[in-house]
Amino acid sequence: SSSGSSWCSLCFGQAMTFHFSCENVPLLFSGLTINSPGEMAGAFVAVFFLAMFYEGLKIARECLLRKSQVSIRYNSMPVPGPNGTILMETHKTVGQQMLSLPHLLQTVLHIIQVVVSYFLMLIFMTYNGYLCIAVAAGAGTGYFFFSWKKAVVVDITEHCH
Repeated sequence: SSSGSSWCSLCFGQAMTFHFSCENVPLLFSGLTINSPGEMAGAFVAVFFLAMFYEGLKIARECLLRKSQVSIRYNSMPVPGPNGTILMETHKTVGQQMLSLPHLLQTVLHIIQVVVSYFLMLIFMTYNGYLCIAVAAGAGTGYFFFSWKKAVVVDITEHCH
């Protein structure tokens, strides 16, 4: 029946399979529709940089968190060692104050990160191949440029890997 198909086109007007169209591609907001190869190229660049920004934001938040950590405590505890000996393990506990400017900044950046991540997910869910490639390529490029400085510290006393 035609009334059933028109209802479906109202609810599911977007393609549910990957496509490489440059016409009538909605982008996040009702008034923002891609209708030409030039507009698609512009959207590709914008989405690419948005995905790069997302990766950079994740690393920036991690760096800010490391710089703002306070109240470092060291806790030592005895553990059984080889041949009935007792060894002392030391664990570092790091905290952050809830009512502080660094925590407020982390909260605001977290909100921005969540919103950007949902935007990228919704862009990917347009199933437009060009936009999906822009999300993936931007995320990969952002990871390449921003995460190489990410310091990974391995605690050899940590038993839960």
